[in-house]
Amino acid sequence: MLTIPWSQTTGWQAPQIRPYGPLSLEPSVTVLHYAQTLFEGMKAYRDENGKVTLFRPDMNMKRMNRSAARIALPTFDGNALLDCIKTLIRLDAHWIPQEAGHSLYIRPTLIGTQRAIGVNPPSEALLFVICSPVGPYYPTGFKPVSLMATTEYIRAAPGGTGGFKLGANYAPGVVPQKEAAKLGYSQNLWLLGPEHYLTEVGTMNMFLAFRNDDGSTELVTPPLDDVILPGVTRDSVLVLARDHSSGKAPIAGLPGKLTVSERPITMKEVKEKADNGKLLEIFGTGTAAIICPVERIGYLGKDINVPTGDGGI
Repeated sequence: MLTIPWSQTTGWQAPQIRPYGPLSLEPSVTVLHYAQTLFEGMKAYRDENGKVTLFRPDMNMKRMNRSAARIALPTFDGNALLDCIKTLIRLDAHWIPQEAGHSLYIRPTLIGTQRAIGVNPPSEALLFVICSPVGPYYPTGFKPVSLMATTEYIRAAPGGTGGFKLGANYAPGVVPQKEAAKLGYSQNLWLLGPEHYLTEVGTMNMFLAFRNDDGSTELVTPPLDDVILPGVTRDSVLVLARDHSSGKAPIAGLPGKLTVSERPITMKEVKEKADNGKLLEIFGTGTAAIICPVERIGYLGKDINVPTGDGGI
């Protein structure tokens, strides 16, 4: 594991790589009382030639700094931290699985460690990075999942912290997830407002494909609007789809007439598209799940069935 302490008086101290083990924290440290914590999720892959690669890690560093600034934790030099993480991965390279769909998950974390009772910017912090081999995120592997569109809970609201990768954003989602599981669904679909705008799928961003009246296809994802986490995989899908749509880098198998949109979507629109045979596909995107197809959505007591192709996609 990699550890880098920080204090208001000395700044960032020397990075240290040591065996994975417990952290020594006093009971009064601010992370334990005021949720002064954030994290990132990254993956290291081994290709068919044995080369180890990271997927757009610069974006994780930028997002981590943005999250730190939001909760008054210290920011850092993203390139310097990335160099430290690469050193850690080289030492742990033997843990990177070679099976298809498997990787080494990398978890950079930043916590407030000031020993004080009181809500203030912490004068001490600790940045640490741990790694673990992982396989497919869902027990079903890469098969389609079912969603429960929850109308009782919300994940985030405008002006809040939904657009940042903070620890405090995740624990409140556990109870809704358990309730969705009891009803036979894999994950929650988070809605917002009386209009039931779509936001995120569990801890993933989401995309929908619609057939337009003129026969063209629209690939749409909800706008970030400081409610939705700016996912690295989400951004990658948008870049690839827009390059295809513009003719810059066509992708075999995608529709020739493709419009890529970031716009609000309501459950009313999704239901109408499904009823009219114009809902083509829904999928979630994220570092953990990568691309996850959706086969049905439970909404107001009824299921909306979603088309899935061979292998679920």
